[in-house]
Amino acid sequence: MNREDFPILNEQVYNRPLVYFDNAATTQKPEQVIGAIVEAYSHWNANIHRGVHHLSQVSTAKHESARQRVADFLGAASAKEIVFTKGTTDSVNMLAFSFGEAFVREGDEIIVSQLEHHSNIVPWQMLCERKKAVLKVIPLKEDLSLDIVAFEALLTERTRLVSVAHVSNVLGIINPVEEIIRIAHTRKIPVCIDGAQSAAHLPVNVRAMDCDFYVCSAHKMYGPTGLGVLYGKEKWLNLLPPSEGGGEMIEHVRFEHTTYNTLPYKFEAGTPDFIGTAAFAAALDYIDAVGRTTIQETEERLTRYAEEQLAQIPDIHLYAAGLPKAGVISFNVGNIHPFDLGTLLDRQGIAVRTGHHCAEPLIDYLGVPGTVRVSFAMYNTIEEIDTFITALRKAVQMLS
Repeated sequence: MNREDFPILNEQVYNRPLVYFDNAATTQKPEQVIGAIVEAYSHWNANIHRGVHHLSQVSTAKHESARQRVADFLGAASAKEIVFTKGTTDSVNMLAFSFGEAFVREGDEIIVSQLEHHSNIVPWQMLCERKKAVLKVIPLKEDLSLDIVAFEALLTERTRLVSVAHVSNVLGIINPVEEIIRIAHTRKIPVCIDGAQSAAHLPVNVRAMDCDFYVCSAHKMYGPTGLGVLYGKEKWLNLLPPSEGGGEMIEHVRFEHTTYNTLPYKFEAGTPDFIGTAAFAAALDYIDAVGRTTIQETEERLTRYAEEQLAQIPDIHLYAAGLPKAGVISFNVGNIHPFDLGTLLDRQGIAVRTGHHCAEPLIDYLGVPGTVRVSFAMYNTIEEIDTFITALRKAVQMLS
């Protein structure tokens, strides 16, 4: 990995070098990804699957090659199990609608956790409202890890699906998803894993994990915005109805009746982001060139060091300190509002995230108005953490 591959890291913010610690929101893009977008628009831009002309054939081949690349990256059994979406949120919404139409009835239950992002809460709430089903929540233990004993007790004969985050976007905690899947599968209950915060940071293999569904976003994986993935075991995707209608997802259309396309196309209505998928493939190539184990080890080292340095700030509260994490730390300092800290850090060139991080139920549980969140990527450095700590001390002094 070469920091020079990421041009935005050379930017100045308020005449200071940018320190970008908001990677859980979105990652920056290497030249290889930016170049893939420029190449696509410059040399082979044409709609896919619909043309016999040369550019369409090239574009189609690039798009389907990217699908296979994603399948290989995630360890899927087949490219048929990879559905391209607009992002993690779209993937969960698509699954909630399709799964709900096929398998959820009045009185049935869906289980999520206290740690979830709104994107893995609201679509299931909407499903439950539509079907008069029940949303149940896995509680937290005192250390803010998931209570697996309580989770097992929540499962009943009416439980239809469990959907949990692999990594908390607020706390960075790596949840024991393999154990959750194993427990659910003993009752033949399918599990969806929200991989928005894990796919770029941990070695992920969906077959080894044995999840039934897995969702993630390209923009959190050094790729383009507006593109995501819904992985589903082929047996499940075959059972689910499409969530959207239009071109591409059909086999034959008659006014009397329409038949649907084969996997995965029956879930992909309309023109897909074939430029984005080519750039996403370039991002995955970049990640694998660096090495996912190397990335994980680098980010673990950064997280440990940052927690050690933060712990020396007077009156700081570190959430879930010491638990296994994937490059995310949340904290507050005394009674200082996190927005005020974030604003003063920004004026010193430090980009962090403040607020409820689209996880209001968790922030309410913590009993705070929000937190300051720092989140790391492979291109961050120890020196940047030192700069951040110095800036934080100055901000705290000014606000105390």
